[in-house]
Amino acid sequence: MRFSQDHFWVRLDDETQVTIGLTDYLQEKLGEIYGLRLPEEGEEFIKDEPFTMIEAKNGRRELKAPISGEVIEVNYEAAEVPEIINEDPLTEGWLVKVEMASGQEFDDLFTEEEYEDHLSGEEDLEED
Repeated sequence: MRFSQDHFWVRLDDETQVTIGLTDYLQEKLGEIYGLRLPEEGEEFIKDEPFTMIEAKNGRRELKAPISGEVIEVNYEAAEVPEIINEDPLTEGWLVKVEMASGQEFDDLFTEEEYEDHLSGEEDLEED
């Protein structure tokens, strides 16, 4: 599993397909999630461009795609019952499955250790 700077987790399902979801850190920061706009199956998106909109207790937030690719499956349950993202962000609360445009983008994401270092840096900024 890899992680994006914007707090998505990205799990490699096979050589070209990944599952994407929100990290536990982000769902805690957002608070209770009320609404979610997910891309449609067949929709293509580009890394770092708007990907989804989330409405939560702590406001509305547009999130950028962690990788480029085409959506091959959408977790409609997460869109209909967004609380599952808060309750189980790493398994039941996944958002979409994607056919990657480039495996290199996956390799460029943070490893778990790198992501933990990234979080430590963000927490240091919040304390200042």
